[in-house]
Amino acid sequence: MIPLPLSTIAELTGGTPAGADGRDPVVSGPVVIDSREAAPGTLFAAFRGERADGHDFAAAAYEAGAVAVLAERPVGGPVVVVEDVRRALGLLARGVLERLPAVTVIAVTGSAGKTSTKDLIAQVVRRAGPTIAPPGSFNNEIGLPLTVLRAGEETRFLVLEMGARGAGHISYLTGIAPPRVGVVLNVGSAHIGEFGSREGIAEAKGELAEAVPAGGTTILNADDPLVSAMASRTRGEVVTFGRAPGATVRAVDDRLDGAGRPRFTLVTPEGSAPVELALYGSHAVGNALAAAAAGRAAALPVEVVAEALADARPASRWRMEVTERADGVTIVNDAYNANPESMRAAVDVVAHMARDGRAYAVLGEMAELGPGSVAEHAKIGQHVARSGIAGLVVVGANAAPMAEGAAQVASWTGECVQVEDVGAAVTALSERLRPRDVVLVKGSRVAGMERVAERLLEAAGGVGGRTPAGGALSSPGGDPA
Repeated sequence: MIPLPLSTIAELTGGTPAGADGRDPVVSGPVVIDSREAAPGTLFAAFRGERADGHDFAAAAYEAGAVAVLAERPVGGPVVVVEDVRRALGLLARGVLERLPAVTVIAVTGSAGKTSTKDLIAQVVRRAGPTIAPPGSFNNEIGLPLTVLRAGEETRFLVLEMGARGAGHISYLTGIAPPRVGVVLNVGSAHIGEFGSREGIAEAKGELAEAVPAGGTTILNADDPLVSAMASRTRGEVVTFGRAPGATVRAVDDRLDGAGRPRFTLVTPEGSAPVELALYGSHAVGNALAAAAAGRAAALPVEVVAEALADARPASRWRMEVTERADGVTIVNDAYNANPESMRAAVDVVAHMARDGRAYAVLGEMAELGPGSVAEHAKIGQHVARSGIAGLVVVGANAAPMAEGAAQVASWTGECVQVEDVGAAVTALSERLRPRDVVLVKGSRVAGMERVAERLLEAAGGVGGRTPAGGALSSPGGDPA
């Protein structure tokens, strides 16, 4: 964060400085919300959580070197007292960003693939200047301002992910960090139980398009009608991406190589260039095109964009992390989250990867799908069976309709096992796996599927394994809405 005296922080947040004994100490380090991350120069934001109250850890933050605390009551040291720490954090981020006029904010939203695309965009626009992007999915009213507050005088691009669990959420986030470039990826089924319909999701995602000003750039998916319709909701220049012939930034001659990695020709109004991704699966093409459009908005030549895409690697955990165990079994850990679209994409990728062996899918529940949950889980089971995957392990009662769906595909010759928990899933797989098998592990965060992947790797020395030739996979999505 840019250096700010306590009095300025109080001014930006509408708070009251206290406890500094007449001094005006300067915060020169980042803002942290975990006292264990406090260090000399930092500002500790004391949040009240479900299990702990950050105010109780203020003393530990001071001891670690924190200059001051942002809190809702005095805490025994330099503090800015505010009514609501969450709101104050957003106000502070907006105030800091206003002091950095050279920063271009690039914001990304969508039902699936936000984090993977955010990571790609950051790796592309970094070719045009110093870039800040969040780790993982820092896409809410706490994570986004924390990312903004990492920006400094040298920052030129701030790549932000924006999620929503209801109407108005993205508008709130764009109020903290007004985007110059807005990217809307897709409208899917993630959290449809909260929004009520895909149209409701589109209404919320379109808040990003509305926030792009005249003179800015709104990047929309030409292959998704609900997204392309957002062109009427923005004041910015509309740039489209996709496989559609009329897209501004599009892919032609797109195909997968023998290992399942996309190859295509990137076509833009300024020219074209071949792209060879180190990512796997056809879904990665759309993410790459969105990143290419953002790179174009950053005035990068098409050849530089293509080169950056070829060099790009996933940068966030549990999103198609691929490890080959010492015994030759490959584990694909995509356990960060799941929705119907990302489930189908991940299954397709793994089925392709296992062309020399067998593919197994270990799937947990997809949360927050509302009244259609049972039907959506059953459809995933059917998709697994039709993909030719050798085995399906369904984990937990809420995912049980997947097994029922798989059983409805009479032509499937694979095996389906339904288990209650993580331990039973690991046991079931351990009895079946052999060299050259590929295992997909995926489910919503509530399912805890990352523990399945971790235990499968531990079971055969996965730490000493390797990523298969070609690098790594990009996630087909499944992040919070």
